Amino acid sequence: MNEEYDVIVLGTGLKECILSGLMSLEGNKVLHMDRNDYYGGESASLHPLDALFKHFGKTPPADIAQASGKYKGTRDWNVDLIPKFLMAQGQLVKLLIHTGVTRYLEFKCVEGSYVYRKGKVHKVPSSEVEALATNLMGIFEKRRFKKFLSNMEESEDGKTFKVRNPKGTPEYYDLEKTKVSELYADFNLDEHTQQFTGHALALEYTDDYKSQPLTKFIPKVFLYRNSIARYGGKSPYLYPLYGLGELPQGFARLSAIYGGTYMLNKPFEEMVMENGVVVGVKSDGEIAKCKKVICDPTYVPDQVNVVGQVIRAIFILDHPLENTDNAKSCQIIIPQNEVNRRNDIYVACMSSDNNVTPKTLYLAIVATRLEKGPYTKAEDAEKEIENGIALLGSTMEKFVSISDLYEPKDNGTDSQIFISKSYDESTHFESTCNDVLEMYKNITGKEFDASSLPASLEITE
Repeated sequence: MNEEYDVIVLGTGLKECILSGLMSLEGNKVLHMDRNDYYGGESASLHPLDALFKHFGKTPPADIAQASGKYKGTRDWNVDLIPKFLMAQGQLVKLLIHTGVTRYLEFKCVEGSYVYRKGKVHKVPSSEVEALATNLMGIFEKRRFKKFLSNMEESEDGKTFKVRNPKGTPEYYDLEKTKVSELYADFNLDEHTQQFTGHALALEYTDDYKSQPLTKFIPKVFLYRNSIARYGGKSPYLYPLYGLGELPQGFARLSAIYGGTYMLNKPFEEMVMENGVVVGVKSDGEIAKCKKVICDPTYVPDQVNVVGQVIRAIFILDHPLENTDNAKSCQIIIPQNEVNRRNDIYVACMSSDNNVTPKTLYLAIVATRLEKGPYTKAEDAEKEIENGIALLGSTMEKFVSISDLYEPKDNGTDSQIFISKSYDESTHFESTCNDVLEMYKNITGKEFDASSLPASLEITE
């Protein structure tokens, strides 16, 4: 402990483990500490089933114990506290490939991506055949939507985008000056198609994006389209076998290979500062010196702001979700306008196909950003996800939590303390990776460039 390091990382959440791995890979001497006795922090996967009940202060009922067999000491249960899927062409996949962490993990395609409209669940089309058959749009709207997509162009290196103007003048839009709402209007897309495009394809959280320029929106649509095309699957999403807890452990192994030192169950006392700059971390009366600290918000509560709350409800089911073609894994997005909200509701479902439950059982997680409150009791907040819960049918067990959302007060370049944001309510990793890459730039002073990497993984059938 009484040594000097380039970087000390506090907490073993996914963001911290990715950055620890990147710092070690680049030749830094890294000490990685966690006051917990397990990896993953807020983004851990609980295993076995006992751990889930214990985490929420509950005792396993007999029917679940009987249905799951002798679950103790097995890998049958791996329950994500914060469920998220990887976009097949997304930033996290590129980070996994860049660092070589793929050697520790196996992935499987998520079977379906769905969107909620007028009280029903519809598959998000993943091919031209599905697009023509979908009842999300009428025949004339399908033609307009097809033209909308076909007028988008992507360069071969994936770095630049164009959108051809259907009116012909100018030939292409100025992406920085044209708003998304103007694009929708020019293609005469109706409100339902706009909603499906913005929330199920571009994965926007609210309708605020409509007033923003096309510079961010168009790449998001291509990310979705390219992710579907990558493996020819029924959705753009991937998921690691045995749960998301495998991801931080994979990056932890990477850091260890390149000389990183790990200490679990290690108490944290305080940051040691000199002239407003961190110079060390104190634990058990000892001080480890360092040049930089990377940490999650719980280690520095005085340096973060609360910007909202998220509710997540985990359910154990004995059946797949209705209207998903009996999918073993899927995502359902409930756009906010469909249920008179400002924020979308997300539903994720996994099963034994993903090695997270025993045979015949399923995990479903419903999440959203809370709009009322603040709440102190989880049961009081459940009404904000009742539309998502209604899609699950009968359930065997429920675990509900409310989490505050934290953001750092500054980017850390003055104090050299770099703090991650809390995990949001979405069921995909794009915002998580955006935070990691922004932190990486603040820490190193340079952009992380993965554009030249092959964004492809070996997928388990």
